[in-house]
Amino acid sequence: MLKWKISPFIDKNRSIEGVEACALVSRNGIIAGKYFDRELNEPWFGALLATILASSESIGGIITMKFLESVAIRLQDTSVMIAGAGENFLIAAILKDRDDPQKVHNQMLSVGKTIGEVK
Repeated sequence: MLKWKISPFIDKNRSIEGVEACALVSRNGIIAGKYFDRELNEPWFGALLATILASSESIGGIITMKFLESVAIRLQDTSVMIAGAGENFLIAAILKDRDDPQKVHNQMLSVGKTIGEVK
């Protein structure tokens, strides 16, 4: 996906209330676009996000889930949400746990669905 196509998706994700940092990552772990508010080891972060989503999808298959919408990693005051964005990408966000998680989840899924529809 071209950089000029990626930037609006990063901006859309950033505009979701509670999102402190976000990334569009290929399914093999390469960060295609990002906004980080902190120092991160980007290659490692991207690889871990892709691994977590792929592992979660595998677990879903084992327990016969119909569709995995997202994965959440909850920490004391912060969460990481990862959602598929079509066949080739995933979106991830670092969230401050002060907002309605279902609302954030729904908005991220909407962005992911839009990314998945881009040709």
